[in-house]
Amino acid sequence: MASGNPVIDAVNRISLVQQIVVGLVLGMVLAWLSPSAGLAAGLLGSLFVGALKAVAPVLVFVLVTAAIAQHQKGSEAHIKPIILLYAIGTFSAALCAVIAGFVFPTEIALVNAGTVDTTPPSGIAEVMKTLLMNLVANPVGAIANANYIGILAWAIVLGFALRNASENTRIMVADFAEAVSKVVKWVIRFAPLGIFGLVSATIAETGFDALVGYARLLAVLLGCMLFIALVVNPIIVWTQIRRNPYPLVFTCLRESGVTAFFTRSSAANIPVNMALAKKLGLHEDTYSISIPLGATVNMAGAAITITVLSMAAAHTQGIQIDFATA
Repeated sequence: MASGNPVIDAVNRISLVQQIVVGLVLGMVLAWLSPSAGLAAGLLGSLFVGALKAVAPVLVFVLVTAAIAQHQKGSEAHIKPIILLYAIGTFSAALCAVIAGFVFPTEIALVNAGTVDTTPPSGIAEVMKTLLMNLVANPVGAIANANYIGILAWAIVLGFALRNASENTRIMVADFAEAVSKVVKWVIRFAPLGIFGLVSATIAETGFDALVGYARLLAVLLGCMLFIALVVNPIIVWTQIRRNPYPLVFTCLRESGVTAFFTRSSAANIPVNMALAKKLGLHEDTYSISIPLGATVNMAGAAITITVLSMAAAHTQGIQIDFATA
């Protein structure tokens, strides 16, 4: 849709992914030419990340609440098999990262590693207690602190409570969810500027030499992500559709995966996934619940990143870990 402004119309004719790539290149160029200007441009990245972190918890809460409130009784959403697929996908990502950590042991620079005073949990009982306490955390506090376990729990409870509300109330909740989704789309439109600021500030602060030092670590991370995206996920898709999975996989990567990778937020990518699911003609009662749920419990990228970095830290410190423990 034309805006009437020739500059804006010209920008809108370029895809968001292409805009992000341009922002990435310009960020590196600015940091190379003027490190001080690159550091100053970091404000754009901070604003972008801050906006995503602020709106993402609200988005998850209202989407899950609205989806459950609008769900028609007797209509099957088929959530159970999707949760099983989530578990398989996330575990596969972590397993791939563990294997890569052993095959390609990597050392990293640990800055002020000796000053960490966090006490690790004493055992699985303490972990489970913390999980349960997060479930019943104050809902306002859960949103403010991005406690997604608490957000999901209260959104599900409120959604079921609203199923018996009047039609006007449920429509209002759905309209509110749509409004928040639109806000997130507006924020994502600023991703090229955010990426520009993040890249320019990072390179201006650390320099290109530091990036070269992390080349091996980045190679392991990206290699694991590509293996999951191009090998494991297609296998999972094939088990469900029993035909060539790659056309669907590449469509998802092009229209959703690239945006998620650069915005670094599964929750902020929810509107993109919802629009893609609608475009693919999927069942709305299913994807309106499964996508917000998956954005908080099915994060293969996070599973890979946390595992690879933990393995690298252990290797750097000379800590020996057997495969089962890893």
